[in-house]
Amino acid sequence: MSVAAFEQKMKTPGIQILDVRTAGEFQGGHFNNALQANWLDEKEFTERVQHIDKTKPVLVYCASGIRSAEAMTWMKQNGFADVSNLRGGTSAWRMEGKPLESKAAREELSMAAFTASTKTGIVLVDIGAEWCPPCVKMEPIVQQLIKEKGTQFNLVKVDGGIDIEVMKQLRSEGLPTFIVFKNGKETWRKQGIVDYATLAAAIQ
Repeated sequence: MSVAAFEQKMKTPGIQILDVRTAGEFQGGHFNNALQANWLDEKEFTERVQHIDKTKPVLVYCASGIRSAEAMTWMKQNGFADVSNLRGGTSAWRMEGKPLESKAAREELSMAAFTASTKTGIVLVDIGAEWCPPCVKMEPIVQQLIKEKGTQFNLVKVDGGIDIEVMKQLRSEGLPTFIVFKNGKETWRKQGIVDYATLAAAIQ
């Protein structure tokens, strides 16, 4: 799909945009509201795309169009109804003078600051990112928990694209990961999608 056709299809209501590059490449510039799943990491890719709606159109892209073409083929073979690839990738997009979104990265959360924030009381740590499909799926559940039980716990968000040292110290291997600390001690952990009842029980 040409740059012009890709840009036009991006305006489709309910369109899903998937960046199949690495998290580092994504941070350097991406399409607005894009989700990210690294095609070169088979485990990450298959885990994340299962949270994308197969019945709605998906636009995929990478740096040059090669990885995304392979990802598009895989997705079509695995039940996705409408998948289109940006020919030439972000390189072609930039060559036509079109911008990509790049948020100024906030300062990385230090381990000392993290430890201080989990020292007392009940703390739910949410390790995720706004470009991670299952994290996006979990956000309404987290917000419901805050709304209904916000007085019982504190929420600490760890950004999976920025807070790398904290993730290493916590041995977080995938997004999202939820960890409960009670007075500084880890009491519960779960990676992936968690239902409301399980999350609510964990903070009791």
